[in-house]
Amino acid sequence: MPEGDSVYRAARRLDAALSNRPLQSSDFRVPAFATLNLASHTVSSVISRGKHLLIRVADVSIHSHLSMDGHWDVYAPGERWRAPAFKARCVLKNADFQAVGFELGFLRVIRTVDEQEAVGHLGPDPLGASWDADEVRRRLETMPERPIALTLLDQRVIAGLGNIYRSELMFLLRLHPRTPTGQVPDADHLIDLSHQLLHANKDRSRRVTTTPPMREQYWVYGRAGRPCLRCGGTVEHRKIGQPRPPAGLGRLDAAVPLGRTPGIVHDGDPGNLQLKPRPQQAVQDPRDRGMDLNERDVYFCPVCQPDPRA
Repeated sequence: MPEGDSVYRAARRLDAALSNRPLQSSDFRVPAFATLNLASHTVSSVISRGKHLLIRVADVSIHSHLSMDGHWDVYAPGERWRAPAFKARCVLKNADFQAVGFELGFLRVIRTVDEQEAVGHLGPDPLGASWDADEVRRRLETMPERPIALTLLDQRVIAGLGNIYRSELMFLLRLHPRTPTGQVPDADHLIDLSHQLLHANKDRSRRVTTTPPMREQYWVYGRAGRPCLRCGGTVEHRKIGQPRPPAGLGRLDAAVPLGRTPGIVHDGDPGNLQLKPRPQQAVQDPRDRGMDLNERDVYFCPVCQPDPRA
């Protein structure tokens, strides 16, 4: 799954290609917005918020989440796409570029004034202008019993961390995945290191968490069965989780808030940008259907990161 630094770079590419230019055409390949026409309207900005992307056009925002395999590409007019057309979910064209969102896990169009309702549940973003370490600390303190491996994936705590960063953070801080969050020896260091790692990688095409002269990209992620780069022990791959949340609650890394949230209904008029709220209803992230939260991949070194229960 793309993590916060990947989404940040995608937002910068899209912003450079789309912002301050009027769209010549828009093509939403999802039924709910198939008739929505944003042609002639100018893109004002493109921003990332954790793992979410917001493309602001006139008074609406195209809100997407990349999920596991999604990506936004930018092409010159007439350039051949690098992915099959049937995987495209949104195509935005101006005179100089075309932006194509492929295999997006989540795509909707909302009023820009409603962005807070769409992403306001997210925790501070290490790559955002409003990064707030004190707020992250406060949120950590609300879940002292939860294993740190789950806390680090909860987008309501820190927005943008995924499987890679949480495995690397725990290794660097010698934390076993099942260490209760309230027993993390130095929460301030954890918060600061998450901020440092994402910033170190936000401009890199290849994410790296190790330090030169190491050739390895990661300390433990994806290295199951191989020697630990620190102690020589064997890196392990496990799955860690907790019971499925009650119906109506989303995943820990959900693209929508927990509980109740307003949706948006397009009125069907291709030339009308007016979007109207629909009645509030319980929301379950569609990616959670059939998903067992006990299946959460994590990599660690059992020597460097001893189990606190042993």
